[in-house]
Amino acid sequence: MRILICEDSALLREGLVRLLADAGHEVVAALPDATGIDHTVATTSPDLCILDVRLPPTRTDEGIRAALRLRAADPRLPVLVLSQYVEERYASDLIAGKGGALGYLLKDRVADVGEFVESVERIGAGDTILDPEVVAQLLSRRALDARMSRLTDREASVLALIAEGKSNHAIAKTLFVSEGSVEKHITAVFQKLDLEQDESGNRRVLAVLAHLEHGGPATGATQTGDPS
Repeated sequence: MRILICEDSALLREGLVRLLADAGHEVVAALPDATGIDHTVATTSPDLCILDVRLPPTRTDEGIRAALRLRAADPRLPVLVLSQYVEERYASDLIAGKGGALGYLLKDRVADVGEFVESVERIGAGDTILDPEVVAQLLSRRALDARMSRLTDREASVLALIAEGKSNHAIAKTLFVSEGSVEKHITAVFQKLDLEQDESGNRRVLAVLAHLEHGGPATGATQTGDPS
């Protein structure tokens, strides 16, 4: 199998080259970053691309964005993404997209070299292999999205103002409603986000975290304490 590797760690990159070569595969390119990867794939025609999620220059999501580009250009191209963590923002797009075989493995959970090589070969043969932790995190995010969709427009507005650090009184003034109405909206938010009352009284903070994880902005400090 002809394999392209894109990994910024020289040690890991060379280790992968030797490991795959020893297993009888041909590494057609071993790149330190995603610069020019589209051209390299076009000229070398690999059977599989292995990319790290974090690549220079920012070491954030260049690798997985490159994987999305490659799949968009050739949906049949098998891709294996290696990462230290789950990049939820793009991982769901990569997994949900129509195309060929796909792998998403967490580096710290690859405990056996033989199993890794087997995974590479299975992906190259057309299988999709996802680390269970990747699946769990994406399902958790989907559940959060489902809970957030329960909120009415008014409740979502109240939650956004909470995330800005506004008190109930300030929220009431902003929305031109009574504080009693604000408290009712906040209680509804807690219920719809499945945030139960506890002794710490931190449901307000947990609600804001859900708002942020869903992609909402925050511009101020969040006040703790329940609505009453």
